[in-house]
Amino acid sequence: MDTFRRSMLKGAGAGGVLTVALAAGLLKPVRAFAAEGWNSAAFEARDLAGALKGIGADNIGDSKDIVLKAPDIAENGAVVPVEVASNIPNTVSISVLSLKNPLPLAATFDFANGAVPALQIRVRLAETTHVRAVVKTADGKYFATQKEVKVTVGGCGG
Repeated sequence: MDTFRRSMLKGAGAGGVLTVALAAGLLKPVRAFAAEGWNSAAFEARDLAGALKGIGADNIGDSKDIVLKAPDIAENGAVVPVEVASNIPNTVSISVLSLKNPLPLAATFDFANGAVPALQIRVRLAETTHVRAVVKTADGKYFATQKEVKVTVGGCGG
């Protein structure tokens, strides 16, 4: 039997098995997994109050135990590096918000029990604004810190 025919038969067989597995619900596309945890109310909020309400942060206290690193001056608002680490015990979630962006909530990360609550991301800033990190603890308390980032070249608005 020639190798081309054998390869075609293997490929067709594998494709058939995958099709049956998808149809039976044994496999879910990755996009479906992301959609299950999507908090559309928080990410589509047009103001800071709506974004905070969407993530459930109603009573936020300031904390010096949150380390927020961002540049004082961002030369390009399209890619601003932001690092957040929480030294607050039992941190389960960290959210990053940019106060003057059209959609303030930039990202939310959930941490499993025992995970180190730290992250590094790049955010887009529309203009000079405060970047805020909001930390949620296992007992439902929220803490925050913020830093002003000056943007010299356009971000969201161009």
